[in-house]
Amino acid sequence: MNEPLAERVRPKTLEDYVSQHHLVGEQGSLTYQIKKGIIPSLILWGPPGTGKTTLANIIANESGRPFYTLSAISSGVKDVREIIEKAKQSGGLFTSKNPILFIDEIHRFSKSQQDSLLGAVEKGWVTLVGATTENPSFEVIPALLSRCQVYILNPFGKKDLEDLLERAMKQDALLKTKKINLKETEALLRLSGGDGRKLLNIFELIVSAEKSDKITITDELVLGKVQKNTVLYDKTGEQHYDIISAFIKSIRGSDPNAAVYWLARMIEGGEDVKFIARRMLISASEDIGLANPTALVVANNTFQAVTTIGYPEARIILSQCAIYLATSAKSNASYIAIKRAQQAVRETGDLAVPLPLRNAPTKLMKDLGYGDDYKYAHDFQNNFIATEFLPDDLSGNSFYSPGNNQRENALKDFLKNRWKDKYEL
Repeated sequence: MNEPLAERVRPKTLEDYVSQHHLVGEQGSLTYQIKKGIIPSLILWGPPGTGKTTLANIIANESGRPFYTLSAISSGVKDVREIIEKAKQSGGLFTSKNPILFIDEIHRFSKSQQDSLLGAVEKGWVTLVGATTENPSFEVIPALLSRCQVYILNPFGKKDLEDLLERAMKQDALLKTKKINLKETEALLRLSGGDGRKLLNIFELIVSAEKSDKITITDELVLGKVQKNTVLYDKTGEQHYDIISAFIKSIRGSDPNAAVYWLARMIEGGEDVKFIARRMLISASEDIGLANPTALVVANNTFQAVTTIGYPEARIILSQCAIYLATSAKSNASYIAIKRAQQAVRETGDLAVPLPLRNAPTKLMKDLGYGDDYKYAHDFQNNFIATEFLPDDLSGNSFYSPGNNQRENALKDFLKNRWKDKYEL
């Protein structure tokens, strides 16, 4: 039997469908629509192995509609147009029973390929059901996305995965010939990563490797057969952005344990060492800034070091830097200051540089008053003279407001001492 276990036990009805109760449970947002056959064009978005293709097939079966399927990996505009023409001929003009066109991995379609679907979806020749592991906001063109409802599928939980195993043992003809005792399932569930297809593939691998028909599944047996869990991490996809986001937010939130964990996820997934170091370099300025200026030095040295060394040793340097940044005092005052200043530039345009601040390399410029009345700070006590350097229209504005930390509190005192009440700090 060459057909994989996951395919052999693929559910055919909603009653057999495991998980995603928020969509197809008793009160699920899709349950009523499927039962009544009122199916909108939709995008199913979720990680691999969460039942997107299965749900699309069930929707077609339950609604009694013609069902066409394409894979974005191997299909082009010509294939799309051929399917749409068939759909029109098979009843696409009758919207209550218009055919369903299922496109797997729709995020792999180019803009032109997605454009070719617009007319058919708009006119009701087909009901589009797209499946994607990537965020539709980024990967599906706005015109097509606006014509579809987006439904999110979640990774399988522990009970869902256990139910999937029990169901497979009861329904699969091959597994029913064996006496299988699920004594321990922790390793199986952990290795699956919430991916139902992966769980069934591993389970089938374990069972087929045993010579006896009496099999006791233990964590030791599973780990002995499966050498290494492949980390769920796509360097160009949703996981890439989600995990780096979690990493930076952990640093910002002063949680070194979480920072090291997300760092490990990226390292195990083969993330580019320079990408990780570059993001820490940004965080050192954006999230720490003047609360601890040394953080920027550490992050920059880290970037240079890991660029020279590379994996595997670079992981130690990355870990040291991540922990240092996470445990450092935090301030986003520099980040806020430049945002405020840029906003002022956008609102006020190119304000003239005050004459005292202008450069005067020629006689004409000097005759025009360039540089006149400029007061050289070092000629005054404490190297300071209370002269503002902003354009006249922005006089009195304060873009930098020191954060509440030991170093910036000292800066606040310094500025108050210099500028008195001129700036509101």
